[in-house]
Amino acid sequence: MSMIEPPEAMAEPWDDGDPAAGTSTQPTPAPIVPSGSIAGRSLTAVVAIMTLLASLTTGAVMMVVNSASDWQSDVSREMTIQVRPVPGRDIEADVRTAIDVARGAAGIADVRAYTKEESAQLIEPWLGSGLALGELPIPRMIVVKLASGAAPDFAGLRNALAAKVPSASLDDHRGWVDRMRTMAETAVIVGIAILALVLAVTVLSVTFATRGAMAANRPIVEVLHYVGATDSFVAGQFQRHFLILGFKGGAIGGGAAVVLFGILGAANAWLLGTAGGDEAAALFGSLSIGVGGYIAILIQIVLMATVTALTSRRTVNQTLASIE
Repeated sequence: MSMIEPPEAMAEPWDDGDPAAGTSTQPTPAPIVPSGSIAGRSLTAVVAIMTLLASLTTGAVMMVVNSASDWQSDVSREMTIQVRPVPGRDIEADVRTAIDVARGAAGIADVRAYTKEESAQLIEPWLGSGLALGELPIPRMIVVKLASGAAPDFAGLRNALAAKVPSASLDDHRGWVDRMRTMAETAVIVGIAILALVLAVTVLSVTFATRGAMAANRPIVEVLHYVGATDSFVAGQFQRHFLILGFKGGAIGGGAAVVLFGILGAANAWLLGTAGGDEAAALFGSLSIGVGGYIAILIQIVLMATVTALTSRRTVNQTLASIE
């Protein structure tokens, strides 16, 4: 009589394997929202573009504000006296008298008069070179530098010049300073408006992407909801997913902005001292945003990721409320 061998021990369905053998078969939990979906990649691209635009806007505004501040500082530290040639008067004597009046005023650090040749060179960009400018009634310019921290009496100096040199006029450059201040404030307002539009577009994009993800995974969300998963758990899953997407997109867009501003700063340093570099510096000021600009870009990366996460959570909560 043959012996029937006992069947091998069958593993129970709940058996996770032999821990000692390292053969655990416990499944790895899958995320509710797939991380590599087409909608996720599209949203990452949108956030990257919005972050790049926001960073470029912030950097441009900071450069304008810094340049305007430098211009205001330079212009506010000096004023000019213009002596016009008048028939019957010796313009050289009038220039010397105007210099003496300016040097005798309080708060004046230095006074320098332009020669006739230097005054002629000031109008060459408009009239061209090679002309006989000696026959033209070219005004003479006197640059008056103010002492640091001084508050000169502009009205008193203007009256003294009018009494002794009737053909002289004083320009304290306050009109230019006001225009520069207005320009800087306008740039800040425009930058804030652009940032607000960028954030609005980001919120709308994340809202649509979240609703699409909720629609694609609605059966899973409903099952989780009916088996007892709390709304905060489901919303947290979506928030974590979109927070990662926001950080990825923000890092890509912000990193691209950092590279662009780094290239501009390097080009500015490389062209420093050349004719083109000097003209660009005179027109645009420094093309570097400084440490503060790079910190602002990092803050915007975090801001875009936070806006993405909070917007997705709000949309999920609204959708879950409609399921109930």
